[in-house]
Amino acid sequence: MDFDDDANLDLSQVEDARGGGGGGFGGGPMVIGGGALGLIVTVVLALLGYNTLGSDSSSSPAPSSSANLAQECATSNQQRFELVQCRQVAVFDDLRDYWATDGTKALDAQYQDPKLRFFTQSVNTACGNATSAVGPFYCPGDQRIYIDLGFYDELAQRFGAPGEFAQAYVLAHEFGHHIQYLSGFESEIRKLQQQNPTKENQYSIALELQADCYAGVWTANATGGAQSLIEGVSQEDIKSAIGAAEAVGDDRIQEQAGGQVNPETWTHGSAAQREQWFDVGRNSGDPQSCNTLKQA
Repeated sequence: MDFDDDANLDLSQVEDARGGGGGGFGGGPMVIGGGALGLIVTVVLALLGYNTLGSDSSSSPAPSSSANLAQECATSNQQRFELVQCRQVAVFDDLRDYWATDGTKALDAQYQDPKLRFFTQSVNTACGNATSAVGPFYCPGDQRIYIDLGFYDELAQRFGAPGEFAQAYVLAHEFGHHIQYLSGFESEIRKLQQQNPTKENQYSIALELQADCYAGVWTANATGGAQSLIEGVSQEDIKSAIGAAEAVGDDRIQEQAGGQVNPETWTHGSAAQREQWFDVGRNSGDPQSCNTLKQA
């Protein structure tokens, strides 16, 4: 995965709360994606799907400073893209560039930037308080993507999905949940789940697979923007992303947990389904191809 070494990274939508803490669990709106990937950390099957972060009260994110991040990721640091946080910022900026233009235009949606917040161990969100065990997640209540960067060590070491583009896939998947929020797909899924409780898991799978598809769409367009920060995506990078998508399939997670593989309990899709929809997006490069609801 090759980055533009001379590009200035835009930190205006990035919050660096590493080293801070958010206390115990609170409550609030449901989060999306935390558990899809977060299960890699805890392998607790109950965290699959939409997740509440508690049941008592919600809170706004605590103040943060990106001063250290700005220094780490400045063009004067020739080794900046050896740092996972700088690579994530570059990917985030590239995602913003694509979805702000061609991506949301294709979906006839009004674009609004999300924020990316790095944290360590625990964090306050509008969806309640979360710990790193939840994994990367998107909170619609404050339109933020939350990531403890230590998650990527777990992804590589325990679940055998290493590589810089595996990390990019994770962020692109969570960004896809923001696009679902903007397009109204997320609220449509929630209504369908309320109307058809027996199909709740199937609708959850449709939501997650579409986010995988959107990650594939971005992958196809990652090097094509006028302001693109990514200069090259290799076949090895694609293989890395597919490996990450497969690693967080419900069947793989159940196998990793030592339990029985039970499709009736799936909320994110199998390894094969996640690879399939990532490829649908990557091969088409068009968000309109990501109609996972028709198969729910």
